[in-house]
Amino acid sequence: MQRREFISIFGAAAISPLAARAQQPTEPVVGFLNVGNSETNAFLQSAFRRGLKEAGYTEGQNVTVEYRWADGHFDRLPGLAADLVHRQVMVIAATTTPGALAAKGTGTTIPIVFETAGDPIRLGLVKSLNHPGDNVTGVTQLSSELISKRLGLLHELIPTAKLVGLLVDQADPRAETQVADMQEAARGLDLQIHILDASNEDEIDKAFADVSRVGARGLLVGTGEFLRRRAEQVVRLAAQQNLPTIYQYSDFAKVGGLISYGTSLIDSYRQAGVYTGRVLKGEKPGDLPVLQATKFELVINLKTAKALGLTVPPGVSAIADEVIE
Repeated sequence: MQRREFISIFGAAAISPLAARAQQPTEPVVGFLNVGNSETNAFLQSAFRRGLKEAGYTEGQNVTVEYRWADGHFDRLPGLAADLVHRQVMVIAATTTPGALAAKGTGTTIPIVFETAGDPIRLGLVKSLNHPGDNVTGVTQLSSELISKRLGLLHELIPTAKLVGLLVDQADPRAETQVADMQEAARGLDLQIHILDASNEDEIDKAFADVSRVGARGLLVGTGEFLRRRAEQVVRLAAQQNLPTIYQYSDFAKVGGLISYGTSLIDSYRQAGVYTGRVLKGEKPGDLPVLQATKFELVINLKTAKALGLTVPPGVSAIADEVIE
């Protein structure tokens, strides 16, 4: 074999593995957008990763996740969403309703998988639940539909009450819907509703002073990241006012709140992770029906009920997923 031919063959053999590796596709990148922060939402972040893994994707092995957290500042979300679009991620997992609206508002054609507590049709995220259309699909917690059930549970605990408060964050895009749903549910139980707005910590204190002033006998706490992140403050104030209160998220009951009833956030985030993986595999978001929550959690804190002088009806205790003694 001539020297030139040997060098040519050797060179090709040496370069081929490098060239082959260079031609391999890079792992897909998912953009994760959330109005909260990684500390308070670490367990939800883990649930999302678990869903991705169920779909065949493990972060750090065959998929990269770019996280964007707004730390409770709604006004940061449009910029964070635009950043993910500029990054040209393959899918945007827009968790929380404000995050989903921000992602949709970019006008991007990048697939979007949302996780929301609101009605995605009323929010303008999709055209229908069965046929979302365009580039958007996701998971809804059906929180609006559960407001009447939460009010019904509170009414069972305090059947003589005639006036009940609703604490909402008016800066949250779901606030108007929550108020309307609450008022409709109250009419069916012959109850009056007093609306309380709290968009910062000082307003939470003022809201509880207001609910005491008007003589409300019970309280519902609305959905949203702002109020959820302040669970301990809200629960403490409810205890100080000796006010029976029902919440959407189990976080509240576990830190001393009376009762919580709502869909499982962990399961919703897991489902969002599964859908994100399916989109990465090539399925079109518009062809994937919006998933509706099927796992619900009722948590009762009997220690708090005793402190409030309340007797939890046996029928309510019997259907609880968790009873804290």
